[in-house]
Amino acid sequence: MSRLIVRRLVVSLAVLWLVSLLVFVVTLLLPGDPARAILGQQATPERIAALQQQLQLDAPVWERYLDWLGGVLTGDLGFSTSTQGSVNSLLGDRIVASLVLLIAAAVISTAVGLVLGTWTAMRRGRPVDHTVSGISLVIAALPEFVIGVGLIILLSTTVFRIFPSVTLTRPGAPVWSEPGQLVLPVLTLVLVVTPYITRMMRATMSEVLDSGYVEMARLKGLPERTVIVRHAFPHAIGPVAQVIALQLAWLAGGVVVVEFLFRYPGIGQALIDAVNKRDVEVVQAVTLLIAAVYIVVNLLADIVGILTNPKVAAR
Repeated sequence: MSRLIVRRLVVSLAVLWLVSLLVFVVTLLLPGDPARAILGQQATPERIAALQQQLQLDAPVWERYLDWLGGVLTGDLGFSTSTQGSVNSLLGDRIVASLVLLIAAAVISTAVGLVLGTWTAMRRGRPVDHTVSGISLVIAALPEFVIGVGLIILLSTTVFRIFPSVTLTRPGAPVWSEPGQLVLPVLTLVLVVTPYITRMMRATMSEVLDSGYVEMARLKGLPERTVIVRHAFPHAIGPVAQVIALQLAWLAGGVVVVEFLFRYPGIGQALIDAVNKRDVEVVQAVTLLIAAVYIVVNLLADIVGILTNPKVAAR
């Protein structure tokens, strides 16, 4: 088991290095000159050349990549040309704000998906099972921005005016200081992710409930709750963990659209602003952070799948 975990860890580190190389190369292919984008179209060639030298844009590509990678490994994400400050200071509070959004959505969607999937699996073929499956299928087919706009219409503007439609935070105050403005972004992410977890949990739990060891546990006279918690759930959570990992990894990228929709001050909004301002260092940093979250979540899912696999655990 330990060898499998170490192997997954080595592969994840190799993938993360390849992602860093790909991110750096792709940002080099972006159209336009960063120095001219900063100084404007009226800038003289002398000023553009001076800024290129200051930003080391005239250095060889391999040297720029090694300098950037070395800075990332030491915790220095570079210099933001749009704010004329470090990327660390620009993204510090935004990373925390996005983590609050992601953690809240991940915890709620995982708990609701597992419970709802187990509950419908225990009621297979009944009207409530068909109703939940139909609703989850419809929601899963909707893009996140459609769900977000629908929630704004329903809970913020036209029908009810319960929650704010955009995030308005006082300067210097954390975004969670006003919990009401977190409801719509978190609810949007939860509605996007939960249907997939629910449907996968229902399918896996239905298969487990038909297994021989669950039937034997019932024949022994064990309470149904004990059968579900101690015998069915541990065998069903392994395959579902992979789906949960994919959905939680999607949250790292899908949060960009949700943050832009609700004007949420996170890394998604910072990425959009950086692209508009041609701030390459910020684009590289945010993209690498999102990729790192994706890889770490999948690594954790692999570890959970290994630990919950009875065949592996028995070795």
